[in-house]
Amino acid sequence: MIKLDDTNYRHRDLNWLSFNERVLQEAEDVEHNPVYERLKFLAIYSTNLDEFFRVRVSQLRQLKRVKKSVRKQLSLEPNKIVKEIKKTVQEQQERFGDIFRKQIIPELKENHIHLLTSKDYNEAQKEEIDAYFKSHIKEHLEVRTVATDTDESIFLENQSLYFCVRFKDDKQIGFVNIPSDKIERFITLAQNNEEHYITFIDDIIHTRIKELFPDQTVRAIHEIKMSRDAELYLDDEMDGILADKIYASLKQRHQGQPTRLLYDASMSPEDVKSLRKLLNVGKVDMMPGGRYHNFNDFFSFPDPSGNADLHFKKQTTIHHKALEDSEDYFKTIREKDQLVHFPFMTFNYVERFVAQASTDLEVTDIKISLYRVADESPLTTALLKALENGKKVLIFIEAKARFDEKNNITWGRKFEEKGAKVIYSYPRIKVHSKILLIRRLEDGKKRNYVYIGTGNFNAKTSKIYSDHGLFSANKKIGKELNRVFRVLDGELIVPRNKHLLVSPFTTRRTFERMINEEIDHARQGKRAEIRIKMNSLEDKEMIRLLYKASQEGVKIRMLVRGFTSLVPGVKGLSENIYMTSVLDRYLEHGRIYHFHNDGDEKLYIGSADWMTRNLDRRIEVLVPIIDKDCKNELKAILDIQINDNCKARIQNAKEDNTFVKRDTDAVKIRSQYAIFDFLKEQHT
Repeated sequence: MIKLDDTNYRHRDLNWLSFNERVLQEAEDVEHNPVYERLKFLAIYSTNLDEFFRVRVSQLRQLKRVKKSVRKQLSLEPNKIVKEIKKTVQEQQERFGDIFRKQIIPELKENHIHLLTSKDYNEAQKEEIDAYFKSHIKEHLEVRTVATDTDESIFLENQSLYFCVRFKDDKQIGFVNIPSDKIERFITLAQNNEEHYITFIDDIIHTRIKELFPDQTVRAIHEIKMSRDAELYLDDEMDGILADKIYASLKQRHQGQPTRLLYDASMSPEDVKSLRKLLNVGKVDMMPGGRYHNFNDFFSFPDPSGNADLHFKKQTTIHHKALEDSEDYFKTIREKDQLVHFPFMTFNYVERFVAQASTDLEVTDIKISLYRVADESPLTTALLKALENGKKVLIFIEAKARFDEKNNITWGRKFEEKGAKVIYSYPRIKVHSKILLIRRLEDGKKRNYVYIGTGNFNAKTSKIYSDHGLFSANKKIGKELNRVFRVLDGELIVPRNKHLLVSPFTTRRTFERMINEEIDHARQGKRAEIRIKMNSLEDKEMIRLLYKASQEGVKIRMLVRGFTSLVPGVKGLSENIYMTSVLDRYLEHGRIYHFHNDGDEKLYIGSADWMTRNLDRRIEVLVPIIDKDCKNELKAILDIQINDNCKARIQNAKEDNTFVKRDTDAVKIRSQYAIFDFLKEQHT
């Protein structure tokens, strides 16, 4: 057996880059992904990386401020990690550019779609873009000239695009914004002989740079983008209303310190140096890139061809066999627990449940936790309707859900104005659980109906996130979930619960107990097996226990979509741990925990990954799957995902993202499509 030390754990940020590489692999997958979908994966990669620099790299920068003696004591090496991140990202960016230029652009041309640069315009197109520039772009431009020897640094807005313009007179630098936040990034030009033409507004502006600086001789034009710290540093969190503090401090997002300056790699070293000095950016924060930045705009890249073959084939929506035609959800759920699976089924089942409750004369209370509130939707409409009808509505809104703070708080205030009891974030703890409780008078007593899911109450994300949710009228589960809401409401300090796993109270110790029980079974020569699906694995105590279980002979099968600090498949340490990651059409977001338990299987779904924050610093809820049919359905789904041999990558010590090899005569299993087929059969 290998003795544990810090070398047995991966650094989460370095391994996260391995996850983002898997997104690049999807952009390269010509066999399974049509060209527009591969373009979207490039957009996903870019968006992921932006957030990574704004949050994770920003935190590493903060660690650099900690005294060196303290960093050494805590085994913190932020400088080393940032350098490794930069090296890996640079390699991935080069690969990114090759995918875009050598694969995507040529395939678009093959399908009669041409992405034109400023050098490609013919005379007719020049006239067209000239008219577009005058009518749509010019009014949004901000043109500035700055002296290079000035003592004041120029401020670039977070995530905004600019042209950096160098003149023959090196004592000045010009800046022009690219207003992609105000107008569409791409425009479709006139069609010609069934050929379609699209161009960036960047290129249109590029053709006008000389006339924007009429008194200068332009010698170089390069696109740049600044990313800034996304964290909100709040002092004295315990004072005042936390939601108000967050709302007031959102402007810091646009004024935070630089975490990355992305610039065109063709820029000369001398120009890079003077730009860095002018913007007051450190060397480690300079990142060379391609000609264009902000590839997240490619989510809205137009398709003038209307060719359906360039996109994923639309999947029909599976109708839930019990809920689809139910006119009384309370009766249907009383009779039997019901599982729903997104995006294969519609989120409308959840919305209809709340809508029915809002008008049901016997419903007295609706309680819900909202982590990311959607824009106006059937769910928010139903909650407002419930208030109109005199229901008691308690809504917990997580004001600290990163990048959704403003929208969450805005909706919280709307609900408050209509009479809801709205509770906002607690200091130093997030409420990440996806829980709904509806209380109804039946035979003179209140009965609890619950919905507990792995994903947000958000119809939009339910179409792209792969999640699960349980409807239940189980009395024990309903009673315990009501206690959780009483904790959120401040009536209880600790919820007593035997069935639900609730962080930070019982989740960690219950999982530890179940792992130790599997270890005991292995020692007794019994079958010992754990199967887990989650987004991220970072908690060292849980990893240490999994290593111990592996060393004792417990068979551990893991699906981890994102990053992992556990190193699987190491002889003497984790040789009984086999881990894969599935990336495909939908974002795998569901958490499933399955313990063999000597034949008396335990199966849970919920909102918690095995990260320290999810176990110790967040309110999380996981629910046991008790109903036999629901348990068999969920186990079958987990089996399909575990046996994926199309989109599964093996996670090993090399971190090379090798695809699972499929035997020549093996059945092809692309799990997301196989799950669709399975559910369609189950619910027909």
